[in-house]
Amino acid sequence: MSIDLEAIAKAIEADAGEPTPGLRESLAEMAADERSRTHTPEQIALREARAVLGLSQPAFARLIDTPVGTVRDWEQGRFPPPGSALLVARIAREHPEVLRPFLAEGEIGGHS
Repeated sequence: MSIDLEAIAKAIEADAGEPTPGLRESLAEMAADERSRTHTPEQIALREARAVLGLSQPAFARLIDTPVGTVRDWEQGRFPPPGSALLVARIAREHPEVLRPFLAEGEIGGHS
């Protein structure tokens, strides 16, 4: 029996009224009966923000003037990110054009 994961994802998102981050990956893991680590919405938000901007962890850390180890800790769930980092992540996901000039002009902090 073949499961149409995309159809399931679309139905869930239609019911929710908005896209659900990580949904397709979770459905694929479920279908493959794989057990994985649980990711918090905050972890997912940071990773999605980096992906939208095309940034590595070190580059994102420089953008928000934060040590890269701190960004890793947030993304790995060791510590929750502060509201300011989540706000930057939200802006990156919803309005990446706002942050792109800072990347292009090299106006990023000095931590790595």
